[in-house]
Amino acid sequence: MKKTIMTRFGEVEYDPSNTVLFTEGLIGFENLRDFIVMPNRKNGPLFWIQSVDDPDIAFVLTDPTNFFLDYKVVPDGRERAKLGIDKDGECHVLSVVTVPPDRKVTLNLMAPILFAPATNRAIQVALENSQYKTREPLPA
Repeated sequence: MKKTIMTRFGEVEYDPSNTVLFTEGLIGFENLRDFIVMPNRKNGPLFWIQSVDDPDIAFVLTDPTNFFLDYKVVPDGRERAKLGIDKDGECHVLSVVTVPPDRKVTLNLMAPILFAPATNRAIQVALENSQYKTREPLPA
């Protein structure tokens, strides 16, 4: 059965069985667990996820390898357990995008999101000893 929420994008209808569950929330938003992926109106590498619990909260995400070809994050056993997948389970790495007023887009490569499509679960992980930053500028 479809549900409807009001968001900054207007009224959005979604199927609760298709929500992405962030088992531990996002860093700084630990209380928000359920998100929906917004339909992409434009072709391109960016897309929005919208909180089901708080209509004011939405994030722009992207696959960081579109911009950083050598960026790689491999989930460990503990992370795979939180995602509900085994060592062979498919896992996508995503980054939160920030677009400041000066339009100099950055990606959070220090705290990527791991998403398992088979379980619709996601977690955000903080990389230790990373060469990347939370606001990594796009390569020139």
